[in-house]
Amino acid sequence: MRVVTWNLWWRFGPWEARQKAVLGELRELRPDVVGLQEVWAADGENQAEWLAGELGMHWAWAPSPAPERWRRRIGGAPVDIGNAVLSRWPVTDRRTLRLPAPADIDDGRLALYTRLATPAYDVPFFTTHLTSVPHASAVRCEQVRALAAFVAEHRGDSPFPPVVTGDFNAWPDSDEVRLFGGCLTAPAVPGQIFLDAWRYAAPDAPAATWDPANPHAARSLHPGARIDYIHVAPPGPDGLGHVRAAHRAGDAPVGGVWPSDHAAVVADLADGPAA
Repeated sequence: MRVVTWNLWWRFGPWEARQKAVLGELRELRPDVVGLQEVWAADGENQAEWLAGELGMHWAWAPSPAPERWRRRIGGAPVDIGNAVLSRWPVTDRRTLRLPAPADIDDGRLALYTRLATPAYDVPFFTTHLTSVPHASAVRCEQVRALAAFVAEHRGDSPFPPVVTGDFNAWPDSDEVRLFGGCLTAPAVPGQIFLDAWRYAAPDAPAATWDPANPHAARSLHPGARIDYIHVAPPGPDGLGHVRAAHRAGDAPVGGVWPSDHAAVVADLADGPAA
């Protein structure tokens, strides 16, 4: 099972050309499930719906309840922003969680849960987008506590482990990422831990998903970092959900266009008994 997470940079920059580049990259990857952040909707169109139609996938979408701060950054245009899931299999359930944040930085960040019905079992799949304020590690810690509780509530009894994707806006050794994983410190929900899929990547593989080599990211003058994640709970029976490989994608121009300011993360998970 191929899983992708990708922040699509909303309606920033040359978004129309970028959208075609995003589609081209996803066609190359041929994912089974995709968690997307900064997905736009406007004038009856939805980016996730369009991508799903082009790729022959099912989709689910969760719009931000507070898009005003985002809209001001593009001149006030009435464009919605949210998280989305694309899936090879039908989406049989979905729920959203508004992540906690102080009023002065609250821009309506969400977590989206979907239940995906494969022929053999259900997959509990989540995608999220934590606050990007650099000094707000404490806020992100509260957000991952809420996210972990949300996962615990909806993971169900499927043999396939829950998969949590998203832009955490935090480095791998940060308090918030360690708290969510629960392996390097006490987990946010007792007994619930997650494995960072990137630990299964080639040791010398480029890891930064926020990379100054990308001109869209270079403008920030921030150092490169891995801030986008695919987290998977420990494998189910016979190794179901075990991470077999991970790599970066969307980390080069497509037809001369950089698809986003983020690179994507790709993980291949075992979808049957381990060899």
